[in-house]
Amino acid sequence: MAENATGLWTASDYGSTPKYTAGEKGEVSISKKDKEILRDLAARVAELASRQIEKEKKSLWTLHNMLKTKKPVILCDPENGWNEIITENIIECYGDLARRWEMVLRKEIFWAESIKDDKVIEPNFDIGYTFTDNNWGLEEAKFSGGDGGSFVWEAPIKNLEDVYRIKNPKIDIDHKTTKATLETATDTFGDILNIRLTGKWWWTLGLTLDLAFLRGLENMMWDMVDNKDLMHRSMEILMNGTLKKLDFLESNNLLSLNNDTYVGSGGFGYTGELPGSDYDGKTVRTKDMWGFGDSQETGNVSPQMFEEFVFKYQLPILEKFGLNCYGCCEALDKRWHIIKKIPNLRRVSVSPWADLENMAENLQDNYIFSMKPNPADLAVSNVDKESVRKKISNALKITKGCILEIIMKDNHTLGNNPDNLVNWVKIVREEIEKV
Repeated sequence: MAENATGLWTASDYGSTPKYTAGEKGEVSISKKDKEILRDLAARVAELASRQIEKEKKSLWTLHNMLKTKKPVILCDPENGWNEIITENIIECYGDLARRWEMVLRKEIFWAESIKDDKVIEPNFDIGYTFTDNNWGLEEAKFSGGDGGSFVWEAPIKNLEDVYRIKNPKIDIDHKTTKATLETATDTFGDILNIRLTGKWWWTLGLTLDLAFLRGLENMMWDMVDNKDLMHRSMEILMNGTLKKLDFLESNNLLSLNNDTYVGSGGFGYTGELPGSDYDGKTVRTKDMWGFGDSQETGNVSPQMFEEFVFKYQLPILEKFGLNCYGCCEALDKRWHIIKKIPNLRRVSVSPWADLENMAENLQDNYIFSMKPNPADLAVSNVDKESVRKKISNALKITKGCILEIIMKDNHTLGNNPDNLVNWVKIVREEIEKV
């Protein structure tokens, strides 16, 4: 469950959908009444997906990701704001699994009918594997954090000896439940939508989020100064464990193509460059996929320390992927001379705290400029339209000539007013049309 969840939608972003739709042991059944509700919604999604505009948006994303168009693309992901759009009283199904599936279908419909950004509505319904992992063999103790509140945690690594307690990732798949969930979805609306089994095994491969929970964020900062051996050894173990995890997933055919889904920290992966030309159509390899790394946790660390303690351990992981995304909320302008060393780097996050002029000069039309406007603009009762318009207009002037995508995300609240994001998309669309 996402730490910021305040309602039925407990996933952290759109890319988390396969985990959200996965079945849980003992709950894989859909009642007759719930089935009728889901089929009606699935039919509406299929109808929307068949529109000509969806083909046009898919073409736009494909050209965009291949650096062949300079028309900006827009994506607005409400994230936790979905719980203010599709409230629990709107959900009609009774079963837990059916309610989650209903939420996903209603999201697609709202996206198409109300948000009207450049997200493609696909005639697909992705089901994730039911599985558990060992969380590196250690477990932090979390305190508070319910209903979207903040939390603290007690990190399990206290000293160098504890580092050696870290275990390689171990994934245990509940094949019986996974198969039953897939069959249930197929029986429910498989004649309407394309049901796909989708492996969603990570959000980021950046390592420092994992280490922050294992060691503690403040401790991790100090370790770069006065406990360097612990920091280096921890990152080395996490790197090697992640590489083994990727090898396990690939060798057991558990990876899924992500060239038509959400990738990185925002944007969709449509491209003619993936999978690789030697892809056999059956076994997905990391080189057939988009990879993603970031290090928000070390955003205020010097570039020198970032390269020494973080980047050198991320690089061997990212080298395995056909195309790469990098960055999320951290400002990358001071790290660009390091980040640009990533092979097949294509999508670069430009957060609200980055220097737009500097990043525009760095990226030009050689990379995707993945701009993340500040979500605080939507976290109020009524969006300040003129302020938003001014910010977007200025950003479009700065990024002229870049391969720009404008990604509104990290929305913890919409000020209980879904019209905020609808109006935001309209404004962005209008400003793009002026350009």
